[in-house]
Amino acid sequence: MLKNVAAVLLDGVHPFELGVICEVFGIDRSDDGLPVYDFAVASAEGPTLNTHAGFSLRTEHGLERLESADLIALPAGNSYASRSYPPELLAALRRGVDRGARVLSVCAGVFVLGAAGLLDGRRCAVHWRHADELARQYPRTTVEPDVLYVDADPVITSAGTAAGIDACLHIVRKEQGPEVANAIARRMVVPPHRDGGQAQYIERPLPRSTCDTVGEVLVWMERHLDEEVTVEQLAARAHMSPRTFARRFQQETGTTPYRWILRQRVLLAQELLEATDETMDAIADRTGFGTAAALRHQFVRSLGTTPQAYRRTFRVPGAA
Repeated sequence: MLKNVAAVLLDGVHPFELGVICEVFGIDRSDDGLPVYDFAVASAEGPTLNTHAGFSLRTEHGLERLESADLIALPAGNSYASRSYPPELLAALRRGVDRGARVLSVCAGVFVLGAAGLLDGRRCAVHWRHADELARQYPRTTVEPDVLYVDADPVITSAGTAAGIDACLHIVRKEQGPEVANAIARRMVVPPHRDGGQAQYIERPLPRSTCDTVGEVLVWMERHLDEEVTVEQLAARAHMSPRTFARRFQQETGTTPYRWILRQRVLLAQELLEATDETMDAIADRTGFGTAAALRHQFVRSLGTTPQAYRRTFRVPGAA
């Protein structure tokens, strides 16, 4: 049963990520009949710590506070991907897992878990900007760059910033049921569970050609996303054989013509969902998907959420 929670901090901690943990586990909501956690903030580097926002924090607890915790939470901090960590902290994390405690990371806090050897053989999540570096440093883990959190019990890892809320509520839901998690979410004025993953928040500009070989074809493809085209037709525009064109396209853009145009169509659909009131059928027609069902299928495959859910999240107020 989840009763005792400790957030452990390093110098340069990010206040928001720490605040997420404090908000879920550190507030007395007994007036609503909700559980009260024995919550504390502990420091791994002395009683006074700096934050990346320019102010300091002071806590009376050190690493000894982790020894009784059912859940040890690690918020993100500055340069966590490139700094070293106190050996005493890494040992305390390993002891916690060995005795049955869970560990939770928010965003770059996952690098501390990696240094403790707790990611080996497990899937994990991190902010998409850190995914490549995490995979490089800890090749024995499987990094999931498109999800909000990963539960590889007893190691729970979350993506950037607000994804920590999703992971914390997931732990509450798992331990104390959906009614408790939903009630806490309602008090926090956040959804108890978000649709999709962090793929919908990732900016992924498509690679542009650095050569002249397929540059003009790329421009033409962007202007004719609503048309069905074949590699043979594109190759003819570039005055190449289909085989040569496909090879050059891969070399210069890093992907295939089919994947390139599919991603462009999804990007255009995102823009239309954000900025217009067009129907799904109209958007499907303009983006070359043909039907709303096909649009939904490819949108979910690419972003992990539906077009309707994406529109609810990103719709620009007052857009026409």
